[in-house]
Amino acid sequence: MRPGPGNSNAIANPLVGDRLAGLTGLEFFQKFLPALFGIGFVIGVIVFFFVMVIGAIQWIASGGDKSAIEGARGKILNAIIGILVLFSVFAIIKVLEDFFGIKILTLDIGPLKIE
Repeated sequence: MRPGPGNSNAIANPLVGDRLAGLTGLEFFQKFLPALFGIGFVIGVIVFFFVMVIGAIQWIASGGDKSAIEGARGKILNAIIGILVLFSVFAIIKVLEDFFGIKILTLDIGPLKIE
């Protein structure tokens, strides 16, 4: 029997809202994991942006101090390397998915299919 509002044995979680209400555990994870990957990429881009801004502000505020400029340069370089790694991983995953015809970001184990 499917859990849901009409089932008296259903457990209702007010935090998940109507989009996830009445889903089985399998259906929940089929929606949750891909969203988690997407959020991870978005968080990575946001962190990149803020580290770049902080590095730029440190560079501007260095006042010609060589060690402060080097620290700011290192922060900006690390941010650029981080975003390149993030997008490279995503691109490699997509190329491997197209080349081999499989979905790497899709988990398919018997009845469990997560896209």
